[in-house]
Amino acid sequence: MIDKLIGPVTSLLDKFIEDKDQKAKLAHEVATMAQNHAQEIAKAQLEVNRVEASHTNLFVSGWRPAVGWVCVLGMAGNFMVIPFANFLMALLEIPVKIPLIDTATMMPVLMGMLGLGTLRTYEKKSGVSK
Repeated sequence: MIDKLIGPVTSLLDKFIEDKDQKAKLAHEVATMAQNHAQEIAKAQLEVNRVEASHTNLFVSGWRPAVGWVCVLGMAGNFMVIPFANFLMALLEIPVKIPLIDTATMMPVLMGMLGLGTLRTYEKKSGVSK
């Protein structure tokens, strides 16, 4: 949302401030403020993630692994189990075909989790994690 405000704010600076150096400085400060705000949000989310992951209650700390396992089961079903079952039924001449699972809603979740997984690997290789 802040990124959408940067353009109009800088165009307002053009109307009210005549000094080009001061305009450039203020425009830079507005852009930097947006980047700092995004970084603060990301840091806050990382802290929430850390606290959740270290929680002793399985319903608090286990929801991310549960989502990961649901994605794994969906992918395994779609690319291994269902095609193999359809192949066996075709060999046995059973006139039933199991439809594939719609993974369109699952893929963004899986890709986000895989992205976080690579960051965790990077942390481990960098020696940042325990």
